Amino acid sequence: MAAVFLVTLYEYSPLFYIAVVFTCFVVTTGLVLGWFGWDVPVILRNSEETQFSTRVFKKQMKQVKNPFGLEITNPSSASITTGITLTTDCLEDSLLTCYWGCSVQKLYEALQKHVSCFRISTPQALEDALYSEYLYQEQYFIKKDSKEEIYCQLPSDTKIEDFGTVPRSRYPLIALLTLADEDDREIYDIISMVSVIHIPDKTYKLSCRILYQYLLLAQGQFHDLKQLFMSANNNSTPSSSTSPEEKSTDRSLLEKAGLSESEVESPEETSKDCVVCQNGPVNWVLLPCRHTCLCDGCVRYFQQCPMCRQFVQESFALCSQKEQEKDKLKTP
Repeated sequence: MAAVFLVTLYEYSPLFYIAVVFTCFVVTTGLVLGWFGWDVPVILRNSEETQFSTRVFKKQMKQVKNPFGLEITNPSSASITTGITLTTDCLEDSLLTCYWGCSVQKLYEALQKHVSCFRISTPQALEDALYSEYLYQEQYFIKKDSKEEIYCQLPSDTKIEDFGTVPRSRYPLIALLTLADEDDREIYDIISMVSVIHIPDKTYKLSCRILYQYLLLAQGQFHDLKQLFMSANNNSTPSSSTSPEEKSTDRSLLEKAGLSESEVESPEETSKDCVVCQNGPVNWVLLPCRHTCLCDGCVRYFQQCPMCRQFVQESFALCSQKEQEKDKLKTP
């Protein structure tokens, strides 16, 4: 039957006959090569195999030095009535301005104004953008390279014990870090950092934490600063608390990513083992899950994160091979 059809087709149009035979040959070849797992540009497999064979794109990373650092000291003891202690670590003289009970809507309108209208490089600029939609303000001068503990608390005469039920119209605390010296604003791309901090009260007792951190750039953009999920050394055991060694390692790698202000330590002190080969140092961040768990040799073989099995859309390296070679030369 097929032979009669081909003969009839050839008699009708030889060119059309050649085109049909060639198409059938290409489809058959694609099926055979795809069956044996070869990478061919023919989608003839099931959906799972098609997703697994997608290529992971390398994200271009721009390194930017962040002059600001802010952490919560003893978050378990913080509350609206007792106050909160913040630890700052800045590369230059800075101003820490705290806004208690800041309007959620006005804050994000202020961030959009930073993009479109004017730059929020001073506390006064943010105050103008907020239209004074906050309950109380306090300001502190921060010396550079000095890890200062700042105690912040609402005055007792405000008689505020909570900010209502969820969803709330006000954030408990907004901490703004800006450069004190006007000349320093010409040096750094990042001119201010806005931290949204949740503080527990009698109505909403979620533990104290930093909800969001926004880095405001002089060019008019702002970026959401997110934490990387670092893999642990193969010799370490899982624990609920992070050891000082792990914190210093995370800070060192974030420094190379332009997200931390701490000084870079030697690779032998900061390296973590790849979760796959357990030999090479961890260097690659997988997006969108943000797990940092693969070395340079293993990252090319994974389209799914080995930690959470989420498909990887993009990835970027914390440091290039040239930087790694320089670090090896520096070590004795």
